Amino acid sequence: MADKMNSFIDELDKFVPAKSKHTVIESRASHVIASAINLVQLIRENYSDEDAQDLIKRLHRSIMSEDQRKFLRKIKELKVNQP
Repeated sequence: MADKMNSFIDELDKFVPAKSKHTVIESRASHVIASAINLVQLIRENYSDEDAQDLIKRLHRSIMSEDQRKFLRKIKELKVNQP
């Protein structure tokens, strides 16, 4: 996954002027952060405190490790165990 990100950044370097590259990254980051905040709020509204805290930790770990399975595994578990 990290190789894909490096490849993406390399491609940006080739085709996007440095000033534009920073603007694109800033814009994308802003959207991702706003979406993450909305997701955390949605999780807190729809799950028990314990499950919400676990999901938020897993979301963070999934992002840091670039592995969405950590988060999705818990969602699947909750879907099976809760109506």
